[in-house]
Amino acid sequence: MPVGLFRVCLVVITAIINHPLLFPKENGTVPENTEEIIQKMKEREESLRLEQLRLEQEIADQEARQKTLEKAAEVVEESKEEKVRWDMWTALSLVIFLLIELWRQDFQEANWQDTGGEEDDMAVLGKAFKGVAFPDKAVLASFYEKRILGTTGDMARMREMVEGFADDLLEALRSVCNRDADMEVEDCMGVGSMYENWRVRKPFVCDLIVPFAPPEPYCFRSQIWCSGDSFPPDQQGYGTIKVCRADEDVTGCICDKTKLGEDMLCLLHSQANTTRPSSEMEDLLCFKNTQYLDADQVMKWFQIAVTKAWNRISHKYEFDLSFSLLDSPGALKIKFKSGKSIAFNLTPVVQYENSDVYFISHFPRGSLAADVPSSTHWFLTFAVYERRYIQLVSKTLPVNACHVSCLQILSFLHGKQCSLTGPSGLTNYHLKTVMLHLLQTRPSQDWAPEKLEACLQDMLKFLEKCLHEKKLYHFFIGNGKVPAELGFPIIFQRAEPLNLFRPFVLRRDVYRKTVDTFHEMLRNMSALINEYTVHIPLAHTNGIHKGSL
Repeated sequence: MPVGLFRVCLVVITAIINHPLLFPKENGTVPENTEEIIQKMKEREESLRLEQLRLEQEIADQEARQKTLEKAAEVVEESKEEKVRWDMWTALSLVIFLLIELWRQDFQEANWQDTGGEEDDMAVLGKAFKGVAFPDKAVLASFYEKRILGTTGDMARMREMVEGFADDLLEALRSVCNRDADMEVEDCMGVGSMYENWRVRKPFVCDLIVPFAPPEPYCFRSQIWCSGDSFPPDQQGYGTIKVCRADEDVTGCICDKTKLGEDMLCLLHSQANTTRPSSEMEDLLCFKNTQYLDADQVMKWFQIAVTKAWNRISHKYEFDLSFSLLDSPGALKIKFKSGKSIAFNLTPVVQYENSDVYFISHFPRGSLAADVPSSTHWFLTFAVYERRYIQLVSKTLPVNACHVSCLQILSFLHGKQCSLTGPSGLTNYHLKTVMLHLLQTRPSQDWAPEKLEACLQDMLKFLEKCLHEKKLYHFFIGNGKVPAELGFPIIFQRAEPLNLFRPFVLRRDVYRKTVDTFHEMLRNMSALINEYTVHIPLAHTNGIHKGSL
């Protein structure tokens, strides 16, 4: 601004000095046209005044821009400071949250460790069971030899007999089915405790799964909960199966999603392919007015087919075959003329892609999948991989390792306690999952046969910890440490872990009953074992707890 004022003053002074009337020339004379000169001077004065106004306006505009820039700089600086303060608060809040979460987990772990560390591990399995007597090695060894081994010797003969009959029955089933319209049935496979050699309670029941596929030109296209699409929490572990033509685009044509005009025709699909009669899809065992495979329709078809197959071959056998349980559509029973019977489950399944994971239509009664969301949702079973994993790990364990023995004893004790106090939320599958987790985390030498007592205690402690936290994760789902030799699908290893104890979070009554049954089993453990080990003195028996009688 001072520079601008100086320029204005300089112009005014120059005009005054050069004014002809103020400093006339020495020999000059006043021109005759005075009025014309005066008019020019006024014009000159007016132009100078306008120039002065323009310069003042320019100076004012410059000052305004300078103030605007200063204010903008101040706003930017304030926003930077505010952002820094916000980032600091966000980071601080996140750190505090992580510290609280770590403290909570450490606190829970410390509480669990304290319950087993205050007293001798032989006497304390949890803070609610101080003084629980645990059978010694001699009692456990005698019990296992007399009660477990003595009742499982004929399992191999039973498996062989059931498998041979099932193969014959399925061959007859293929002969009575229409190869052009009915489902194609493959060979059956044995899974579960009977084929993993740890079932102890009678009656012995063989579990067989039967893969099937649709007739040509159809195929199954499956969608599982961890494939990327959002599934509700109660549908985790499930999937859907869509019946499609083999030449049909996976993503579907736009003609299926857009209503075409009468004068428009899809060039990819003929009129016969774009609309499928509902009766055709129902013949393919789909849910009404959909392309999704219906588990109920599959079981009805399978029961009818099995009945027809049995009628064709029944003359070859000297026994009767019938469906034994109404709530288990695949439960069959062989009845001999002597009155003896053999039960087995024959359940149709659908293979997931090219793996040994299967969609299972129905679980046997009392297994882990109790409430199915709908008949179009199929639960996935990993039973084939579980059997292979046990076989694979067994090769690395000491001779006569005690992992199967521990599972058999625990299954027997839990089953016996349930017969006294009623069923609980625990299943044999939960007990097997506990063993699988410990097989992966414990060193192989810890499963030596002479460490049966310690391994059984560890299984009980692990199970009690899972019950306390209401968390028992599926062994394969979300487990990135599955041996590569199994060829297990990577999509399940990368999935979120599946909590098998989630029903306990939703149903407190079932959880309370399960915990009470587990506690009663611990109290009665010595008495239950000594009851079946009569030649061992009952020195360690405290008597069965009154609450269980």
